Amino acid sequence: MHRLNPKYIRIALIVVISLIIIVLIGGYIAYTKRDAILQREIKKAKLTAKTEYNIDLQIGSASFTGLSTVSFSNIIVVPQNRDSLLNIKKLEISVKLMPLIYGAVKLSDVDLEDGHLNLTDINKVKNFDFLFKKKKDSTATQTKGSLAELANKLINEFLYKIPDNLKLKNFLFTFTKDSTTLKLLTTTAAIKNGTLTSTINVNDGMATWHFEGKLHPSDKEINVKLYADGKKVELPIIEERFHTKLSFDTITTQLTKVERSGGETRIYGSWSVSNLLISNRKLATNDIVIPNASIDANVFVGSNYISLDSSSVIHLKKITAHPYIKYTLSPVKIYELKINTGWLNGQDLFDSFPGGLFESFAGIQVAGKLNYSLNFYLDASNPNAVQFNSQLNKDNFRIIKFGKTDLTKLNHPFVQTPYEVKSPASPFTVGPANPDYTPLNEIAIDTRNAIMTSEDPSFYSNNGFVEESIRKSIATDFEKKKFSRGGSTISMQLIRNTFLNRDKNLARKIEEILLVWMIENNHLMTKDRMLEVYFNIVEFGYHIYGIGPASRYYFGKTPGQLTLGESIYLASILPNPKAGLYAFMPDGSLRPGLHGYFNLIGNLMAGHGKAQRDSNAYGFYDVRLKESLRREVSTVDTAKADSIIKQGNDDNDATPVVEPEKKLTFFQKLFGKKDTTRKAEEAKNDDKATVTVNGKTFPIDTAGKTKKQIRQEKRAIKKLEEEREKEQDQKGY
Repeated sequence: MHRLNPKYIRIALIVVISLIIIVLIGGYIAYTKRDAILQREIKKAKLTAKTEYNIDLQIGSASFTGLSTVSFSNIIVVPQNRDSLLNIKKLEISVKLMPLIYGAVKLSDVDLEDGHLNLTDINKVKNFDFLFKKKKDSTATQTKGSLAELANKLINEFLYKIPDNLKLKNFLFTFTKDSTTLKLLTTTAAIKNGTLTSTINVNDGMATWHFEGKLHPSDKEINVKLYADGKKVELPIIEERFHTKLSFDTITTQLTKVERSGGETRIYGSWSVSNLLISNRKLATNDIVIPNASIDANVFVGSNYISLDSSSVIHLKKITAHPYIKYTLSPVKIYELKINTGWLNGQDLFDSFPGGLFESFAGIQVAGKLNYSLNFYLDASNPNAVQFNSQLNKDNFRIIKFGKTDLTKLNHPFVQTPYEVKSPASPFTVGPANPDYTPLNEIAIDTRNAIMTSEDPSFYSNNGFVEESIRKSIATDFEKKKFSRGGSTISMQLIRNTFLNRDKNLARKIEEILLVWMIENNHLMTKDRMLEVYFNIVEFGYHIYGIGPASRYYFGKTPGQLTLGESIYLASILPNPKAGLYAFMPDGSLRPGLHGYFNLIGNLMAGHGKAQRDSNAYGFYDVRLKESLRREVSTVDTAKADSIIKQGNDDNDATPVVEPEKKLTFFQKLFGKKDTTRKAEEAKNDDKATVTVNGKTFPIDTAGKTKKQIRQEKRAIKKLEEEREKEQDQKGY
């Protein structure tokens, strides 16, 4: 073995000894000058707080009481022109020396007495809004850092601020939002040998909370739970602010591991809750009660995304599911969601529904297995290409016994109670005993085809859902940033109106979907029976339910005598039935605003062989309201009627035309030139026999029509389709 030259060894020893001497001298100087250094840093902190955040920072006294321990008294933080934010009578902090050498501040011991953190948000004025102000940065052009690096840094910063030992006494936290105040007084809290204990007085004795558990921040391990003495943990301020009542027995959070690998920061943890109660009318009509639930959550953060990995597991009573959620921020926003339950015992699924949800299935007994999967992908730059696939598959699944609700009740005569808010309608029997009841074969074929074309063209071939319609609804709603397009089939409308209340909330929608799946996929009703019941309960006007009363009310006919034009009219009023009479003029003829709709539905019917091609608007001009009702129409204000059916008239044609607002360029405004861009674009498409609205394509009958007439009809179809979808959403479709 080659021996080191003694000369090099001596040089290395001299260097090491010199460094040690320098460190000792520096340490001695720092130790003797540490109070002066501390005062200088406090002065700098005060100046920074004042200049950058408009905060008045006051410290009564500050001094070293040990090698690495600093003692403060009377700390006061007051934002300019705001309520006092922080007040601490006594605070002692010790830091670890080794991390300090590497530039990291790791708390060793914290001793705090008599403190008050006061957050206020009164009349939209916050005393903590400075926390959200961005710092001015002269290097604004520098590129953004990786999300993975940021996440890792924030986690380390958080863990480093958890002291190895904590003694806390009488620390008050208050949050005031206008007239609502939350008070949390921590009478005692301690961390010793990795064990956390605490006692928190809530709202002057309303409850007593405890945070307890194990804290080993150096090992990146946390396991803490929150519970209350002899009662549930309740958060009244959430109820006040968000109209949501929330309570639980115990909630536990656990951080097991944090690691960096392959450009990702991976955070492994779990959360669990017992006897969770949620009450919010937008979620469900009744209180939602979850006895126990948990999630083993593995959160992966990459350079431009954050995700919940598919290795995560949701536990709810007897069932488990593997969710995958990913949100990509750049270069474009991408939303991904996948869920897979694997094959589950069917009974376990129904037994695991939270209390207060899906009461139609309470007590149901089933056999066999079920497997649910969901795949959703949306690129914000191209929402029309959204991917949506939702499947509930079965394996030898069957219903043994119905629970609270007999899902076959519509196969027999039953009593229907219409939903009315202002003036309740009388219940009526749906069956032969009711003289207004009309069997399916006694309804005119044109009426059946017109309403199915309008509401659910694939009724006889779908299984209660039209996935493509739902997919297009998602794309449209995302583009408009609101729920503007519905995707309900006739099956969904039927189930909603016969089995469920009309409260608009998420739980009711999910229950509706489950009921439709159960009825359609287990063949509990035939399609003909579903359509027959639908025609006998659907609303066609104020207190007018069913095709029999509707045909007699408007036209003095039986359902079997209705013409194509009368059938299309009845289809047109389904989204807004109470405005049915507004479609007529005093002489009993239809207002011109419906001309385009007749062509729309008629052309669709003709395209599917359900009607003959007609250049005269498919019976529009032949529809006449029965004479006894025309007196009611004569009292209707024309402007009001026009606004309701959203019509617009052209001087040379009765087809409604709604011109979009024109925005002129600077030069067009300056020289008074007209904007011909849109007209030029329309001219390119004048001869096309189709028009596309929100992803749906409608045929146009161009025979014998001028380009202007075709253009007007296309505008009318677009406007009517948009208004129709809006009205359907308002009715909960």
